[in-house]
Amino acid sequence: MSEPRISTASELGIVACHCCGQLCRHVQGDICCSRCGARLHRRKPDSLARTWALLLAAMILYIPANLLPIMRTGSLFGSESNTILSGVAELWRAGSWDLAVIVFVASIMVPLMKFAALLVLLISVQRRKAWRARGRAHLFRLVEGIGYWSMLDVFVVTLLVALVRFQLTQVDPGPGVVYFGLVVVLTMLASMSFDPRLIWDHAESVDDGKAEEVEHD
Repeated sequence: MSEPRISTASELGIVACHCCGQLCRHVQGDICCSRCGARLHRRKPDSLARTWALLLAAMILYIPANLLPIMRTGSLFGSESNTILSGVAELWRAGSWDLAVIVFVASIMVPLMKFAALLVLLISVQRRKAWRARGRAHLFRLVEGIGYWSMLDVFVVTLLVALVRFQLTQVDPGPGVVYFGLVVVLTMLASMSFDPRLIWDHAESVDDGKAEEVEHD
């Protein structure tokens, strides 16, 4: 026996408010939430277009964020500019391999993994793929969870620890700080703009088609 089909919220006429989370029934047309007054949508308007725009902007800004110096340090012996990778190398040479690993993972690996995950979600939804819907939903929750990590904060704190250890007298932020801050904000906005309910739309239509084939057989 096949498992009983579970009705979706859209089929039951239920829409969740994006602002306060209240469930509203029998939503037809342009209606606002009775609790907070926000406009109700069954799906986020222009979700894919907004997410694509924010993600591409973050990926472009990620390049100067890594190439430009994120911090300039000065002392009696001269001044030096550090990018993310050069800062990681300095920490490693100084024996702080644990801090170097934290900075590398938080500032290099995490953004790249977020880019890859969002690309998978966007391409699969845009091509109306039905494979591994539950896995993609878990992937979105993972991206949303790590989105609150700040690459910038981790790098600055760990580098300042190293600078104090080296007894440097002056620390000035570089232009890379601005680009890294924008990358963090844009990737968070991209994950917020993506509507995970789109993952299930095509999966449900495929399941309906299979159920109809079984009934005809």
